[in-house]
Amino acid sequence: MKLTHEQRVELHGFNNLTKSLSFNMYDICYTKTKKEREAYIEYIDEQYNADRLTNILTNVADIIGAHVLNVAKQDYVPQGASVTVLVSEGPVVEVPKDTYAESPGPLPDNVVLQLDKSHITVHTYPEYHPDEGISTFRADIDVSTCGEISPLKALNYLIRSFDTDIMTIDFRVRGFTRDKNGYKLFIDHDISSIQNYIPDDIKEMFHMFDVNVYQENIFHTKCKLKDFDLNNYLFGYTKEKLSPEEREEITESLKLEMDEIFYGKNILN
Repeated sequence: MKLTHEQRVELHGFNNLTKSLSFNMYDICYTKTKKEREAYIEYIDEQYNADRLTNILTNVADIIGAHVLNVAKQDYVPQGASVTVLVSEGPVVEVPKDTYAESPGPLPDNVVLQLDKSHITVHTYPEYHPDEGISTFRADIDVSTCGEISPLKALNYLIRSFDTDIMTIDFRVRGFTRDKNGYKLFIDHDISSIQNYIPDDIKEMFHMFDVNVYQENIFHTKCKLKDFDLNNYLFGYTKEKLSPEEREEITESLKLEMDEIFYGKNILN
């Protein structure tokens, strides 16, 4: 049995279900020289420093109606940053009729949801290939909520907060809550795919596929950008400065990198 907006089940005490969203994004760049690699890492560390990441996570808390209890943030040497935000239930506001609907969530100026006993974290991982001219940036975001609402409501905003070539998204519901008669409920809303929480304009930009284990309340979606423009992957110059042979070689290298990240395995030995 699942809870719906039209037919709510009276619970025994607090809704103890834990809903966890893990959102991983990857940005890939071609950096031919050491100087280009260093410049790219410096750019990433500035673009996604601890202060900006804190702002992003604070907006996530606003979207899901959370009150920020504590923020721990750190910029690392030589690169990367982390932020952890502990949150509790925010001001109680009217819960919209689509609380359980599979639809993209609001942006930060629409605070309409609530939660309790939860946390939001982000860790960044800039890195580069030792000798093949590829640099990558990965950000891992985790949003864990306890109660009625789903952290998937923050997915729309999170995707728009990062420049991303590849996304890996996992969602899982853990634990159980009870109705007033003691009957266990292991999920409290219908969900068929994480994709239903991603806006259409974003879905049109990506190739997507799902691996879902419905009986375990585990949902997984991978996304890879459809369009490829070499200029978007060069740092500090454009493809017009490259020979046709260089363009082809770099394009092949970048697409291989993206495919290996997307499929989670080395394609070439």
